[in-house]
Amino acid sequence: MPILKLIPSCKDYLWGGEKLRTDFGVQSDLKPLAEAWVLSCHPSGPSFLESGKTLQQYIDMYPGCLGTNCAGFKQFPVLVKLIDAKDNLSIQVHPSDEYALAHEGEYGKTEMWYVLDCEPGVYLYYGFSREISREEVVSRIQNNTLTEVLNAVPVHKGDSFFIPSGTLHAICKGIVIAEVQQNSNITYRVYDYGRVGADGKQRELHIEKALDVINRKPPEKFDFGGKLAQCEYFTVSIVSGGFSGIAGENSFVSLLIVDGEGTLNCGNEILPVGKGDSLFLPAGSGGFRLEGHCQALMAII
Repeated sequence: MPILKLIPSCKDYLWGGEKLRTDFGVQSDLKPLAEAWVLSCHPSGPSFLESGKTLQQYIDMYPGCLGTNCAGFKQFPVLVKLIDAKDNLSIQVHPSDEYALAHEGEYGKTEMWYVLDCEPGVYLYYGFSREISREEVVSRIQNNTLTEVLNAVPVHKGDSFFIPSGTLHAICKGIVIAEVQQNSNITYRVYDYGRVGADGKQRELHIEKALDVINRKPPEKFDFGGKLAQCEYFTVSIVSGGFSGIAGENSFVSLLIVDGEGTLNCGNEILPVGKGDSLFLPAGSGGFRLEGHCQALMAII
């Protein structure tokens, strides 16, 4: 089976910047360039093969390419993004599968972040700093003091965060991340700094639904045994040039080159790769090797 190099769909959300274009080689005319959906079968932003077909069309043609671990999922399980936060994202939360299926007809969203670049002294919001009542959350939303009880975490290049559904969070300005998440686009905004969209109106908030799903305790600490994240939806690792792996019958392999350049060898193919490239190895492709001075975010199921 071939190595598939994917072309992303992109988003021009108002908080985006230019780094995905200048630093990661994402080709898009959108300004600002906020997100590149580099591995996606979501209808709101599919990834494309170089032939022009979508990744979903390829999967439909070769259903075994996802691997046996994906057999229990009704849809492609993951979505991988590059995100450039030139400004603060909204403070938001994602629902669980159970809540999202009941209220939105779509799966919920657990995700993880890997910090690719950041300005000195920046931070992000990751859950609450202490346990808090629903009534206090409502009061602080109303009087614009919610950030006072959030867990503001200083970040550095190479940091990672696992964000289960229900965790209140926000990427703040000056941070570029890679995000691996469930294949969902359900977001409940709680606070958006009073900003207005392209239509001149303040962006919609979803406070009542958010209150239903927010975990009002501080975030748990996770140990994934050397991996960046691991859950039923995805397993994520960081690998460097000189890494050998296997795309077995159990899962496809997604490789997002996050730094440097090199080559990816699989079967009889040798493909040059560089920062920002997203590669998909179908299940059953066999052994592969990443060579060169590069790093990649590897996701499997």
